[in-house]
Amino acid sequence: QLQASGGGSVQPGKSLRLSCAASGFPLDYYAIGWFRQAPGREREGVSCVSRSDGSTYYLDSVKGRFAISSDNAKNTLYLQMNSLKLEDTAVYYCAADSAQGSARHFCRYGMDYEGKGTQVTVSS
Repeated sequence: QLQASGGGSVQPGKSLRLSCAASGFPLDYYAIGWFRQAPGREREGVSCVSRSDGSTYYLDSVKGRFAISSDNAKNTLYLQMNSLKLEDTAVYYCAADSAQGSARHFCRYGMDYEGKGTQVTVSS
């Protein structure tokens, strides 16, 4: 199971950190990622990490502002979001996958396991 938390409503330029606690499997052996979906838009991969080739992928629009990380001891993954923009408003989902592949592949095609989303609203 994956359970995301940490969403909320913030003003542009502010920061949020999303957390995702995993249970039932060790995150350090799985590819991990964050996806988002805004109303009327397709789901997109925000950031992914591949354990098989060590690659990390970020959506162009979040590069330099977002950072993905994980704490193996807590079996939790995070998404630090800085300098938030109005267009970052979406429901954010954490995900994991036991398959091999690049981070770009996972962010493009999705992952097998996904938790319930957490709403992030950026508004002035």
